Amino acid sequence: MKKNILFVLNNLNCGGAEKALISLLETIDYSMYNVDLYLFKHEGIFFNKIPKRVKLLKEPFEYKYFDMPIKKALIGCIQKGRVDIGLSRIRAGYIFKREKNNAICTQKIWKYVSKSLKSVNKQYDVAIGYLENHPIYFCIDKVIATKKIGFIHNDYDKLGMDPDIDMDYFCKLDNIVTVSEECANILKQRFPMFSHKVEVMYNIVSPNMINNMALEKVAMNFKGVKLVSVGRLTYQKGFEMAVEACKSLVESGHDIQWYIIGEGEDREKLEKMIEEYHLKGIFILLGLKENPYPYINQADIYVQPSRFEGKSIAIDEAKILHKPIIATNFSTAKDQLMDKKNGLIVEMDSTSIFEGIKKIIGDDVLRTTFIDSLAKEKLGTENEIQKLYDFCR
Repeated sequence: MKKNILFVLNNLNCGGAEKALISLLETIDYSMYNVDLYLFKHEGIFFNKIPKRVKLLKEPFEYKYFDMPIKKALIGCIQKGRVDIGLSRIRAGYIFKREKNNAICTQKIWKYVSKSLKSVNKQYDVAIGYLENHPIYFCIDKVIATKKIGFIHNDYDKLGMDPDIDMDYFCKLDNIVTVSEECANILKQRFPMFSHKVEVMYNIVSPNMINNMALEKVAMNFKGVKLVSVGRLTYQKGFEMAVEACKSLVESGHDIQWYIIGEGEDREKLEKMIEEYHLKGIFILLGLKENPYPYINQADIYVQPSRFEGKSIAIDEAKILHKPIIATNFSTAKDQLMDKKNGLIVEMDSTSIFEGIKKIIGDDVLRTTFIDSLAKEKLGTENEIQKLYDFCR
């Protein structure tokens, strides 16, 4: 008999967890599992990539009131005749005002969001909160399931969350799954009482799919050195350090263009830096791209200037496309790159990023060493799906 699995996620906007979920859903054996997907918001660049065999559950209209200005939310609640949601939104509003840490704020408002959401009226064999915070909390509070699993897609200590709040939810999970050994070690140190629940499942990436999608033609006709980075325009991804490194490269006479694929709340800040440093047409914010692989494929160098990562899917994708890679020394970088063997790991500042790029541009032998090393690696992780099957037993 098929098992019934529910996945829960915020939305399918551009991000590592969202992309990883789509890859997982494309790989899972539907002869063994019936798969439902619950999204708090039916939106995102990957929304139209949901496999047809996945049953998408109805969007909870109540959730949007906690993701909009309070005046607009209260008007909407009144129009719907939902005074109860309005009161919860007012209470959540006090937390929005008082709590300056965004991650903890999101944790704290859950009790009011939860009161407003209906439970899922179906029983599952396995419920999976596929991201930290609300997706995990929803599985605990609003889903009846034989097993409950929570995924943490990042270095927990860098997320800025309150472990005491998570403690109450983690104790009710059967497994806490993360994406690298270093992330697992961090979870075990932070929650030693749950160390027996911590498991590692790498994000699923398919070399065949990536190589085929990379053949799409895009306009990148620049004749100089092309740099590409992929990620949300947020503090985590460190793109302001990339702008500063780009400025240094131009000032030192390098003929470059640096393309950034992604969107986020730091766009305005980065645009001001680009204008201030006279980098218009050199440091280029491309926005979201459904298919980033042709851009990575045409790059001379791939750069990941992050402050922290769980396991960077973009680095894995650049490895599959055999690109010389530079990454900052975030806590999990060494899980993916061997410094000076298949990539370059530099310190987490603009000068080090600049020096690393300059080194790769000027050293043909090093570049070739990286490319040859990556060509010999087995980089597909499709077999990781077996771990999910084991969790679901």
